[in-house]
Amino acid sequence: MPDGANARPSVIPALREWTGGTGMFRVTPASRVVVGGPAAERLVRLARELVRELTEVAGVQLGDPVAAGTPAAPAGPAHGCVHLRLDPGASHPRGGDLYAREGYTLEVTGTAVTITAPTYSGVYYGTRTLLQLLLQSPELPQGTARDWPAYRLRGFMLDVGRRFFTPGFVRDYLRLMGWFKLNDLQLHLNDNEIKPPDGDWSRAYDAFRLRSDAPGWAGLAAPDGSYDRADWDGFEDTAALHAVQLTPEIDAPAHARSFVRVRPGIGLGGANTDHLDLGNPQTLAFVRSVLDEFTPWFRGPEVHYGADEYTGPEAHYRTYFNETAAHLRRLGKHPRAWGSLSRMTDDPAGYDRDVTVHSWNNGWYGPHAAKADGYEIVNTNDDLLYVVPFADYYHGQGLDTRALYDTWEPHVFPDGQSLEPGDPQLRGAMFAVWNDLVRTPYTEQDVHALIGPAFGVLAQKMWGSTAATPSYDGFTALRKRIGTGPGLTTVAPLG
Repeated sequence: MPDGANARPSVIPALREWTGGTGMFRVTPASRVVVGGPAAERLVRLARELVRELTEVAGVQLGDPVAAGTPAAPAGPAHGCVHLRLDPGASHPRGGDLYAREGYTLEVTGTAVTITAPTYSGVYYGTRTLLQLLLQSPELPQGTARDWPAYRLRGFMLDVGRRFFTPGFVRDYLRLMGWFKLNDLQLHLNDNEIKPPDGDWSRAYDAFRLRSDAPGWAGLAAPDGSYDRADWDGFEDTAALHAVQLTPEIDAPAHARSFVRVRPGIGLGGANTDHLDLGNPQTLAFVRSVLDEFTPWFRGPEVHYGADEYTGPEAHYRTYFNETAAHLRRLGKHPRAWGSLSRMTDDPAGYDRDVTVHSWNNGWYGPHAAKADGYEIVNTNDDLLYVVPFADYYHGQGLDTRALYDTWEPHVFPDGQSLEPGDPQLRGAMFAVWNDLVRTPYTEQDVHALIGPAFGVLAQKMWGSTAATPSYDGFTALRKRIGTGPGLTTVAPLG
């Protein structure tokens, strides 16, 4: 880098590569957002959003975006504009396939800002970097950033089954995830309290959060809060804009009290249970009918079908595991499941391998066992990445972000179970909120206050920049400057 060149700017997650130039660039009211490249129409909505965000973040009000090559567009990049370009052929030798999926190049000159990427996600991430820089200074340092993730899945799971979160909260969390370049929100859509009062499941709290108006589904959706098709479409629209995959989870054959409540005949050992009787042919038929009803709502490529903590016969569980995965593929979705095979079987050979497994507990199915069995793995380890708000277990007061920042990476598992960095079977990582304490009074804002500070830290680790990063205290100061991003309507800002 030449003498006097601009130092690498600070954003979250940190930039992978930076080549500093000299001088600065300022976005002014005379600037325009210009979209271009093949399929540029895909960028129009993002460009309009960026115009609104520039007003919120930098106090600069721009005119409507324009398309490159039209009479309204400035001629060339020499007019103080922000250019968004889709270039499907863009590549980077170091970034490889990960750059092709989600990478971008951000070039700041004395006359323009240009964000170029092979995919929509990459262009979107480039705009997040731009906005984070503008939050710190009205002037952008000239130079070129090339940026891409280390892992394909960088996620967060929210248990809305045991506690309802409003549609506004969910939409804000999609925006928050996009702000930090996290790309997978898993919504755990049904569950029940862990132990029923006095052993009576009819008195236990349970909830299924999707509400269909189709005949035959009356009584399944929770009366204290559910999402109808319009709500879900709003989630999908927001997710698409902010480059997040929305992954629904419909959990069975355990955690299935909502299903037994409306179909008592499919309960394991009778109606007083939260387990399904997988030996009853009507059970699998009912689960398939649930998937048939709601999977058309889901625009993303994957559905998580639970499959954890079951205590019924292993042979029945194996049939359920395999046939439900196959049914989801027939519906056009790739299946994901909680890893359970170390507890469920002595011989995993008969289990479908075309399933992404979340390794959530080393005893139930640790990463070494899942890797040996050939599964694609997501690190969702409970010891390190679970929060049960206000419990005396699983980080009830929030994750240990200092320890995660100093020592954790997505390949790290406890008890000697870590994988090699970049293991090809390790798809990524995800942290999770489980609302086990269904009778404890707390709000969605209380949950946000607990987990909000973890987003920046885990985003940094999941993106995996090798660039020098500050100390934890320095990183925390940067996170507070950057905040939680623009456009939030429900989530309270964090200090």
